[in-house]
Amino acid sequence: MSTTEENKALVRRFVEEIFVRGNVAAVDELLADDFVPYTWPYTGDGKKDLKQAMERVANGLSNPQFVIEDEIAEGDRVVVRLKASATQSGEFMKMPPSGKRYSIEEIHIFRIRDNKVVAHWHQFDQMGLMKQLGALPTK
Repeated sequence: MSTTEENKALVRRFVEEIFVRGNVAAVDELLADDFVPYTWPYTGDGKKDLKQAMERVANGLSNPQFVIEDEIAEGDRVVVRLKASATQSGEFMKMPPSGKRYSIEEIHIFRIRDNKVVAHWHQFDQMGLMKQLGALPTK
């Protein structure tokens, strides 16, 4: 069983390797074989689904930055509140490239088992994202 500090370190590594670097090889290293994502479409193969989500993001966004502002852990759960920013350099969420940079708040919840991520939930400021990328009016 992992300690709370080990779980937090795993989540920090997940954020850096998966979200910032887009390191597809890290998916197989950091996620359990039975990983379930609760934010993006799930086909029954969570690792494959995450890799596809990473590809979609990489095709639409560049220069991603994620700054963890809060990290809370208890038992097998780790929650991070972070500030995420990137530049929309390609099609993203069915929006044509805008060249605009956004910065939003996000909350991620991870469930850990045996030093692997087994589940992930994600909430983000979608309205703020859409406004900053020009898909919605700002007033």
